[in-house]
Amino acid sequence: MNIVVIGSGSSAFAAAIYAATQGHQVTMIEKGTLGGTCVNVGCVPSKIFIRAAQVVHTMQQHSFEGIQRVTPIIQRPAMLAQQQSRVEELRRLKYEKILAETPNIKLLQGTASFVDQKTLSVQTEDTTMTVQADRILIATGSKAFTPPIAGLENTPFWTSTEALQSDALPKHLIVLGGSVVAVELAQAFLRLGTQVTLIARSTLLSKEDPALGETLKKVFEAEGMTVLLHTVPKKVTHDGTSFAVQLDAATLKADKLLVAVGRHANTRVLHLEKAGVNTNTKGEILVDTHMKTSVEHIYASGDCTTQPQYVYVAAAAGTKAAINMLGGCSKMDLSVVPGVTFTDPQIATVGLTETQAKAQGINADSRQLALEHVPRALANFVTNGFIKLVAERETFQIVGAQVIAHEGGEIIQIITTAIKAKMTIKDLASQLFPYLTLAEGIKLCAQTFTKDVNKLSCCAG
Repeated sequence: MNIVVIGSGSSAFAAAIYAATQGHQVTMIEKGTLGGTCVNVGCVPSKIFIRAAQVVHTMQQHSFEGIQRVTPIIQRPAMLAQQQSRVEELRRLKYEKILAETPNIKLLQGTASFVDQKTLSVQTEDTTMTVQADRILIATGSKAFTPPIAGLENTPFWTSTEALQSDALPKHLIVLGGSVVAVELAQAFLRLGTQVTLIARSTLLSKEDPALGETLKKVFEAEGMTVLLHTVPKKVTHDGTSFAVQLDAATLKADKLLVAVGRHANTRVLHLEKAGVNTNTKGEILVDTHMKTSVEHIYASGDCTTQPQYVYVAAAAGTKAAINMLGGCSKMDLSVVPGVTFTDPQIATVGLTETQAKAQGINADSRQLALEHVPRALANFVTNGFIKLVAERETFQIVGAQVIAHEGGEIIQIITTAIKAKMTIKDLASQLFPYLTLAEGIKLCAQTFTKDVNKLSCCAG
């Protein structure tokens, strides 16, 4: 069977590898850099940048007495060189090497578009060719969205890509956006010495439990960031040196502007209408639980679809799409999907908030445990944040959790597994958790459904 995969990111590679190992010929079409967003301009470089900023912050602002706090010398070009070296290493090992060692995956560099349901036109540097396919997987990912603000498109604003690849740190950075990418990079630049003003049209992380965004705002402001909520710029200009962002009551000036207001599916150039592939108004491809589109032999996975925009969702969906393209029947279960925002403290969520649970007709109850009651947080002298569990009131079955804590992302999978296993609050409360771990906070939070945490000893059973 001849299979065509459009894209070369995590979802595309997962599908291509599976199909190739089953003996099928795969043609992978990529118009840009091999490896897609995550390894090149997304997850990998951003987390390196964020961790570096955290090291700087720790050196300057750690909580331990008797250890001198210092302000390090920051050499951004050296930081960038190390960051990009690791990006190139991972791209080489996880993408280029796999291609070289898998002869039945052929890479075609060019821009693909549909001619009909089984024919693709591919524009390369030198020519235009057509490619026929028995099965097609669309895995073209997403791109940064540019909001309709007067003058913005005529300015040299940054997306996250340019921000992460800059070899200089701006003196003043304005960040437009209040979602994951905006808050992560805003804090990282702040910690590296940049004055940061963050402008959000709503609240921070507005799709999450409001307490998470409220806590994060307090952290940001305590670190020196200016946070403007419920604010929409009217106009943006650039005079060749600096940006001017016009608001209702004032005009803000900065030498750089980062626009991070979300991402849209990268499907416009595909001419999906010629194949009869249905999308929503955002251009996201509509798929069923088998990753099948409105056309029987065309599948889609990853950020170009309506699925959650997480690389681990994309990779799993790519494998399942390949299984189904080859005649299998593998469903994508998105009922319980954990997510992490890599600020400091980190924000980690899974399942439903109490409000969402009640909106679905679930008689929900919740408990929120401040980190000042978690021994690990006390020992670290870092008590910003909380752990919150949401459960069905009568059965105590866990339906969701929200965490904001230093390295909080490292514990969310415990609660994810508990929800998948249909565990109850009582099940969690009776588990043995290692003392002086952040994960023990999950047990303590579960115990607060029936006990007063202030009357428990430090490692109460």
